[in-house]
Amino acid sequence: MERKTCTVRLVGGPTALLEIGGLRLLTDPAFDAPGPIASGTRTLIKTTGPAVSREELGDLDIILLSHDQHADNLDRSGRALLDEVPEVLTTPEAAERLGEDITGLRPWDHVTFERPDGGSLRITWVPGRHGPPGTEDLTGPVTGFVLTAFDLPAIYVSGDNASLEETREITERLGPMDAGIFFAGAARTPLLDGFLTFTAEEVVEATLITGAEVVIPVHMEGWQHFTEGPADLLDAFEKYELADRLRLLEPGQSTSF
Repeated sequence: MERKTCTVRLVGGPTALLEIGGLRLLTDPAFDAPGPIASGTRTLIKTTGPAVSREELGDLDIILLSHDQHADNLDRSGRALLDEVPEVLTTPEAAERLGEDITGLRPWDHVTFERPDGGSLRITWVPGRHGPPGTEDLTGPVTGFVLTAFDLPAIYVSGDNASLEETREITERLGPMDAGIFFAGAARTPLLDGFLTFTAEEVVEATLITGAEVVIPVHMEGWQHFTEGPADLLDAFEKYELADRLRLLEPGQSTSF
């Protein structure tokens, strides 16, 4: 059977809308206006707002929330949105903090959703590490997701994973991916020595590990703590002659595969 098309629209930052078989999924919702935003004991600086408003997005079916402990992945407006969406999937720790209607599962657990087009979509929680080895107690747990169906491309949504080891294990256990939505930007904090999210070179390596033929980077603009942007990704993919796989979206733009 011929595979159906998926569409991804970048809202801005970590937030992207996925339309798959009639289901509408949103990654880490962050809709606040630019400015200082409290995040635990720290303040993060948001430099640009979303290119698509919450109202423009319309109805949503599922939120894929990599974690709740950092405001650049779930800000004030994003938290308000959780009550409007039927299914919110995240870590068990985030689910405990956010409320009983939130689904938090461990890596390799999965749920299956019926699609409006008559098919189904399986969503599997996969591991991630939000920073260098040994910093888990400081950064907190994160999760990624793998979306699969017999008639759809396999999609890896990395969340704020900075570990290629985790990416390799995911591929070994679940098989190669058709597409990767990689959280990039090489985010840094003065509290840690190392990156909190993938660098451009690591996105290239993750692409080779997963085998993804379509690479859609997100979470690399809109916040002051990013140290790399789209130009760095393009340079890295051109260096390794993989630029034909890269789909660099401006906030508000869409791509289909």
